[in-house]
Amino acid sequence: TPEGFAAQKKLVDIYTRWIPQERVITMNLWSSELSKLAANALLAQRISSINALSAICEATGADVDEVAYACGTDSRIGPKFLKASVGFGGSCFQKDILNLVYLSEQLFLPEVAAYWKSVVTMNEYQKMRFTHRIVRTLFNTVTHKRIALLGFAFKKDTGDTRESAAITLCSYLIQEHARIAIYDPKVSAKQIKMDLTEPGVGTNEADVDKHVQVCESAYEACAGADALVICTEWDEFKMNQLDYQKIFDSMQKPAFIFDGRLILDAPKLREIGFRVETIGKSV
Repeated sequence: TPEGFAAQKKLVDIYTRWIPQERVITMNLWSSELSKLAANALLAQRISSINALSAICEATGADVDEVAYACGTDSRIGPKFLKASVGFGGSCFQKDILNLVYLSEQLFLPEVAAYWKSVVTMNEYQKMRFTHRIVRTLFNTVTHKRIALLGFAFKKDTGDTRESAAITLCSYLIQEHARIAIYDPKVSAKQIKMDLTEPGVGTNEADVDKHVQVCESAYEACAGADALVICTEWDEFKMNQLDYQKIFDSMQKPAFIFDGRLILDAPKLREIGFRVETIGKSV
């Protein structure tokens, strides 16, 4: 409508006070709405795609980092969002994908809805696959075992825990009667407890109080632990930041590390004495 175009021009005039004209895109209302959903859905799709490949890598002996690097050198694909992990989280990806699913269903496009739903399904599968790998590696039981969880936010440099993979992991481990020691540099004990007692998570306040300890440092979380799990790619968890020899000495033996973010040097950790399990790698 003429009024719509006038409103659009006023918005452009505002934005171009600090954004170059060529970077301001104008489009119709539905294109604008769908572009926002599509951008997040396409990014999440890349993560789920590389995570699906990580399962094949573990089964065949391929290295998911090598596969991602090779694919990323193809200019048609590029390297961004091809980092395998325990799964994506945050407030936008899953919400926007499910918005696309709902929209497709309302438009009587069931095949399209099923396609986008599979991205979310793959993400949930990756979380549970990683969790089951922990239990399987720890001799098929984690009952009464201390599991140090490093990182609770859905990504580094934020205290945002929405849809964090750590919530799914903790919920399952609590149900398996593990003792979980959590350390995250930005997420408070109050927030962790709130996330783990949210409706639908599968745990209650009594479960959390009994099975979860929130620690002040990575070293405190790892002391006496049977296994260490990297859930968030915080820089302070990297090899040049933490003293992994000190951590190894403080843990039960055999000492296991599960790298859910591909930030650790597995060969060096094995030299220390750790048994290392890494997403997308069979050794």
